[in-house]
Amino acid sequence: MKPATPAAYFASLPDKRRAEVKALHHAIRKTAPRLKPFFVHRYGIVGYGPYHYKYATGREGDASIIGLSSRAQYISLYVMGNRGGKSIAEAAKSKLGKASVGKCCIRFKKLADLNLSGAMALVREASALLDNGSTDFSL
Repeated sequence: MKPATPAAYFASLPDKRRAEVKALHHAIRKTAPRLKPFFVHRYGIVGYGPYHYKYATGREGDASIIGLSSRAQYISLYVMGNRGGKSIAEAAKSKLGKASVGKCCIRFKKLADLNLSGAMALVREASALLDNGSTDFSL
């Protein structure tokens, strides 16, 4: 059976990975307590801070400002947001430790590889975008 809640998702992970993902989950909750966690079945991620987006093309949907997922080879932290036309994750790449960074995805093999304080600074920034009602955070 597929998990339906963040707690069930965490429980479904192997012990070592579960400990690291839950530690990151707790850091996100401490950094941005207003961003309530929920499980996104379609993508297999725990999302924080749901929002509704609508593009100029008319495409619309629901997403989260922050996401967390355990993949086979790495842990993924998704941080939505733009600053000066560049994603905030890409702009902070040099401050995130031993991680691979895409537009909004920060991938790392183990939590010790991630500069946690740098990552939580991004979580704060993304949360503030959502708090401010910004519409310029969807990538």
